[in-house]
Amino acid sequence: MAPFEAMPDNYSAYTGSFALDEELQQQQQHLAQQPTMMTSAAADKIDPNHPALLGSLTPPANCPSSKVLNFSPGPTNLPSAVESTILRRCFPDPSTKRLGSMALSHRSPEFGAILRNTVDLARRVMDVPPEYEILFTQGGGHGQFAAIPMNLCPDKDARATYIVSGTWSTRAVAEAEKYCTPTVISSVNDDGSTFTTFPSAERIIAEHDPESKFIYMCSNETVNGIELHRLPVFDNVDNTTMPPLVVDASSDFTSKPITWHKSNVGILFACASKNIGHPGITMVIIRKDLLGQANPFTPGFLNYETNILADNVWNTIPTFNVDVIGIMMEWILDQGGIDKMEKNSIAKADLMYGLIEESNGFYGTPLDPSSEYRSRMNVPFCVAGGDETLTNLFLVECWNRGIVGLRTVTPFKQGIYLRASLYHGVAYEEVVVLANFMKEFAAMHTIIPSGVVVGGESKVVENNEGSSIEPASPLSSCVDLSHLSSSPNGVIDMSLTLPKNFKASRYAKVSQDMFAPPTLAVEPTILR
Repeated sequence: MAPFEAMPDNYSAYTGSFALDEELQQQQQHLAQQPTMMTSAAADKIDPNHPALLGSLTPPANCPSSKVLNFSPGPTNLPSAVESTILRRCFPDPSTKRLGSMALSHRSPEFGAILRNTVDLARRVMDVPPEYEILFTQGGGHGQFAAIPMNLCPDKDARATYIVSGTWSTRAVAEAEKYCTPTVISSVNDDGSTFTTFPSAERIIAEHDPESKFIYMCSNETVNGIELHRLPVFDNVDNTTMPPLVVDASSDFTSKPITWHKSNVGILFACASKNIGHPGITMVIIRKDLLGQANPFTPGFLNYETNILADNVWNTIPTFNVDVIGIMMEWILDQGGIDKMEKNSIAKADLMYGLIEESNGFYGTPLDPSSEYRSRMNVPFCVAGGDETLTNLFLVECWNRGIVGLRTVTPFKQGIYLRASLYHGVAYEEVVVLANFMKEFAAMHTIIPSGVVVGGESKVVENNEGSSIEPASPLSSCVDLSHLSSSPNGVIDMSLTLPKNFKASRYAKVSQDMFAPPTLAVEPTILR
C-alpha cells in the first residue's frame, strides 16, 4: 500500500503573526491575475441574489486560486492525499480487471475484506476497547436521534437524561421525546436561545435522572461553535451508578482522544461527512452490554443488535463510503494518529481566534477568550459587529478569491455570525490564506479615529476610501494550492453591478501592529 503524502513543511503554530513559508510565497508570484478589493462604496447595493449570498460553493471563472478553499460545516472536502487515493483505489482502470468498492456486492468476499479492514483501522485510530462493537449505519445524525432511544429504551416510559448545549442536542431531545421520557439539563443563556457553555460534570451528577437508561450529549455543537475538548469524567462517582454516556461526536470525531472507560461511554456515533468520509454513512460504536434492550418497534436497519448479528450487512450498506472511511483512517495513522490530528486542529483554531482577538473589535466571536469551550472545528465570527453591508461584501470578496462555505444554506435562523469550519480536509495553509484575506479586508474597511498615530504619523481619515493603513498584499489571500487538491471542472462567471454611493464604517479601533506583514513563525512544527 503506497504511503500517503506528508504534510507540507510550512505547518506552524500560531505565534501572533501569519506564517507563509518561502515555497508558498513563490507559488503566489506566478498567479496571472488578482481580483481587486471592492471599496465599501461598492457594497451597499450588492445583489441579494448574488451567488455568494446564496451559499454558492462555486467561485467565478476568473478566480485566481488554483483550488476552491472550502470552509463548509459539512459535507466538505477530505485531505487531498485521501482524495487522490480514493480516485486511484476506488475507481480502478478497467485494464486491471478489478471492481471498485462502489460496484461490489455488500456480501462479496472482496467487500467483506474492506469492511473488516475499515473496522480494524477505526479501532486502532480511536483506541476502541474490545468490549465495543463498530457499526456502519445510514440515516445520518437524525437517524441516530431516533435509533438511540429506540435501542436503549424498551418503551415510552423509559427515562433518559439529555444535556442540551446547542442546536444539535436540542434537535436530538425533540426526536427522543417520541420514544422515551427525557430529563433535560440545559446550558442555554438567559436570552433563551444562545449557548456558550456546557453544563459541568458536577451539575450533571446533581441533576440527572438516576433512573435514566443513558445520558446524552453532543461534544461539538457546530452551529454554536462550542466544544468539549475532553468528555466529562464523573469524579468520586462509581461509574456503575451513573448511566452510560451517549455521545454525538459527528463533527469532532478523530480530532482528539476518547476516554471510553473514564467517561463511561456507552455509545458514540459520528456522521462521516465532517472528518472521516462522505455523506450517507454514520459510524456507531456501542458497548456490547447495552445490546438487547431495543423497543420491539425499532426498524431492522436501526436495530444495533440485528445489524451486529448480521455482520453489519443485514441490509445493503454504502460500500463505497465504508471504503472511504478506511482510507481516511489509514491517512490519520500515516500522519501520526490522533495526537497529531489534535495538534493540527489546535494550530488551525489558534490562528483564527488569534486573528479575531488582534482585530480590536473588527471581527468578533460569541465566546470570550477565557472560555474553555471554544470550538476547534467550527469558528464563528462576525464582521464589523454584524454589519450586513460589510458582511455581504466580505462574503462576495471571499467568493471572488475561491474562499467558500463561510455561510451555507441551513434550516436554522441566519444570524450575524459566519463560520469557518476547520475539519481534517482543511489544510493549515488554507487557514493562513483565509486569515490573510481577513487581515487585508479589515485594513481596508477600518476607520482610524482622528489623532491616532499609525506608523509614527498622525492620520485623520474621514472615510475609508484610501485608508492610511496599507492592507496586506492581495497575493496573501490568493495562493496557488494546486498541490493540495484539484479544482472543480466547471465554474460560473457572474458579473457584479456595483453602486456608486458610499457609507463610512466605524466599527473598530486600530493599533499600530494590527496589520503587521506576515512573518515566519519561530520553530515551526511539522506534521508528517
